[in-house]
Parts: sequence; C-alpha cells; structure tokens
Amino acid sequence: MRSTLIVSTAISIKSVANHRAHLWKDWAILLLFLGKIRVSLLVTLSTATGYLLAAKEVTVQMLLPAGAVFLLACGSCALNQYQERKIDALMERTKNRPLPSGKLHPDTALLISIGLIFSGSCILFCWANLIAWGLSLFAIFWYNGFYTYLKRRTAFAVIPGAMIGGVPPLIGWVAGGGHPLDPKVLAISSFFFMWQVPHFWLLLLNFGKEYEKAGFPSLTRIFTSAQIGRMTFLWIFATAVTCMITTLFGIVESYAIKGSLFAAGFWLVWKTCRILTAQSQEFPFRFNFRIINIYVLLVMFLFTVDRLIH
Repeated sequence: MRSTLIVSTAISIKSVANHRAHLWKDWAILLLFLGKIRVSLLVTLSTATGYLLAAKEVTVQMLLPAGAVFLLACGSCALNQYQERKIDALMERTKNRPLPSGKLHPDTALLISIGLIFSGSCILFCWANLIAWGLSLFAIFWYNGFYTYLKRRTAFAVIPGAMIGGVPPLIGWVAGGGHPLDPKVLAISSFFFMWQVPHFWLLLLNFGKEYEKAGFPSLTRIFTSAQIGRMTFLWIFATAVTCMITTLFGIVESYAIKGSLFAAGFWLVWKTCRILTAQSQEFPFRFNFRIINIYVLLVMFLFTVDRLIH
C-alpha cells in the first residue's frame, strides 16, 4: 500500500512538472511570435555590426546595446501587433498570430510590449549614451507612430517607413563611440534603408490581395504584378549598388572583402533578375524574399570579418 502511494505521488509530481513545462513552452512560443523573433534578431545583428565597425574590436560591452535593441525591437513588434490586431484577423497570413487567434489577451500583449520597450530604453540610457537612447525613441515613434498610421493612408508608406531600417546600425555605431554624422555610418544606414523597400514589396507580391482585403492601400490596386516586380528589381539593383558604394568610404579595408561584397551584389542581381519576366502572382517571389535576406546577412558577415582581421 505504501509503495503504491509513493508511485502515485511520483506520477502526480511528474504530471505537474510536465504540465508546467508545457505551459512555459507555450508561453515561450507566444512571446517569440509576438516579438517577431526573426525580424528582431536581424535588427539586433545590424546593431552589432554598427557597433563593431565603430569600436573596431569585439568587446563584451557590445552585448549591452545589441541586447537593448533586441528588447526594443521585440517590444516594438509586439506593440505593432497590438495596434493592428483587428486588421491581422482579416488576413490569412496573420490571423494565427497570438492576438487575432485569441491565444493572448490584448491587455497582456500591451503590458509585455511596454515592459520590453522600457527595459531596452533603460539599458541604452544607463549603459550607452544619450544619442543612442534618443535614436531608439525615434525608432519607436517612427515605426509604431508615423509608419503604422501612414500605411493605412498610402500605398507608398513603405518608402518613408524604410528609414527605420537605417536606425539600428546607427545606434550600434554611436554606442561604439562613433559620430552619428560620420559619412561611413550614413553610407551603412543608407544600405539598410534601401534593402527595406524590396524586402517589403516582395512580401506584397505574395500577399497583396490580403492587404487589399484588410483595407490597406496596396500597390496591387495601382500596378500590375509585373509592374511591381520591375519596380522591386530596380530597388534590389539599387540596394546592391549602395552596398558597393560603401566600399568607397573606407568601411572595409581588405581587398578580398571588397571583392566579396561586389560578388555578393552581382549574385543578388543575377538571382533576382527573373522578376523582370514574371507575369503573375504565380512566380515564386517568396524565393526572392529569402535571397535578399540572405544577401543582407552575408553583407553583415563580410563587414564583421573585415573588422576582425584588421
């Protein structure tokens, strides 16, 4: 009888432990989706790249601004999902997000987003400098205020909204001791700005009808898929050229890295030029979306390698 009781108690404790582990796993997954983890990690990497290029060395201090921007990016994405939860429910692509699916209460999501933004801001304020902190507040305002409002008014909101892409590397640069108006970091920020536009338009070519259904002004109402494809390719080409131009500012020193950046640019243009022949939504624009994201990761990797070897 006693052994039976012990076994039953052990099974009960194990069940409770498994239940708690399952709850923690569910919460972790919800938070990852709420903070758009892939977007936030990419923003964090661009911040770390900016810091590394300014500081010219890998230091433990780099983790503070990078970590702060990660919290800010997650918080900003969470706040955006709170702002657009009703619209997200209308689109197939976003209806399963934590808020429209009902897996997370809007008030909880709002508190989480405020907590993340506050935490990231405090880290930058205490451990970086006022310029980096000010830039982070500007980024939140521009994305969650100006851009979120503007994209409900015009189909071209992504162009001014793309400015947000150039802020994270600038935050990293300033936190690493660089001057915010240094031509080098302005060239880097310009590259990330240029990349943001085709990054979004490639999504639009996949989900334009859903944006229309949700009531967003969409380029798909103004132009055909072929026309949007050609405009997107021009921005992709300009992104590659902008990256090549950065080599003229002394950002990289190794001739091998400079050559690799040029090669990466030609590779990007070659892999995406088939957009010019696309006639319908059936063309695999998702493939080109992955290509341009791989390209920006490759560029950051090459910048980092150049700094480490010099």
